[in-house]
Amino acid sequence: MTDHYDVVVVGGGHAGCEAASAAARAGAKTALVTLRFETIGVMSCNPAIGGLGKGHLVREIDAMDGLMGRVADAAGIQFRLLNRRKGPAVRGPRTQADRKLYRLAMQAAISEQAGLDVVEGEVLDFEIANERLAAVLLADGRRLGCGAV
Repeated sequence: MTDHYDVVVVGGGHAGCEAASAAARAGAKTALVTLRFETIGVMSCNPAIGGLGKGHLVREIDAMDGLMGRVADAAGIQFRLLNRRKGPAVRGPRTQADRKLYRLAMQAAISEQAGLDVVEGEVLDFEIANERLAAVLLADGRRLGCGAV
């Protein structure tokens, strides 16, 4: 771990994992700040990936080599295409995932991503210098210098 990153992503939910992974794949030295590593990939409510609206988003993420589709494939226990009898515009792929398998697969994918550090901590504030973001300040006193958050 370093004290300066090109990109710092705050939060290890679906969007945070995708953003941090994408930044690291693009070559940016990236930090993913989360309260606890164990909560990365936790599916807090419905363990479904996809559906009528979210299915389009998952396809777009997958087309850009994102994590959600690969992790859902690894953790899927049921795969369905919703609205098969209707037109293609309203069909939506959906995967029901095993919560534990999904969490473990996402944590493994994040851990294996080159150029990505996971930082456990709570973001308290941002440091601004010359009207630009200069750092993320954590509650425990650590400072993560960065170019973007």
